[in-house]
Amino acid sequence: MRIGFGFDVHQLQEGRDFWLGGIKIPAEKGILGHSDADVLLHAICDAILGSLALGDIGKHFPDTDSSFKGIDSKLLLIKVMELITNKGYKIGNIDTTVVCQKPKIMPYADDMRSCIAKICNIGMDDISIKATTNETMGFIGREEGIVAYSVVLLLPI
Repeated sequence: MRIGFGFDVHQLQEGRDFWLGGIKIPAEKGILGHSDADVLLHAICDAILGSLALGDIGKHFPDTDSSFKGIDSKLLLIKVMELITNKGYKIGNIDTTVVCQKPKIMPYADDMRSCIAKICNIGMDDISIKATTNETMGFIGREEGIVAYSVVLLLPI
């Protein structure tokens, strides 16, 4: 078994889409980034890559590469899944936490879990998505940014 931890943070900005867990969520501010800036999928990718000491998302999909400009993060997760499958591993389970003041994301958790489960070839019961605010403190509390954390267990195929 291998365990990996992932973290991602992005700024929030008006005029951008709010992609999280592979789905678009209605929000006043969207997430700013080189790709679609889906912090949850990025944290999951980093956890998976880290579990096998394969570096991080920036190593595999650098923001200096224009081919990744605006890319759908679901495609990044698909590529990460291909990497671990080729290394002889599959996902056992994924546990995540998203920290943002707004919007409330838990009404969308099952849709996100379904999307991630399909890509990772696991059941929805193998994916946990939790959410919290920052109690109005710091850049998250001021609605300037969003953070996601992920822990992943990999099992040999």
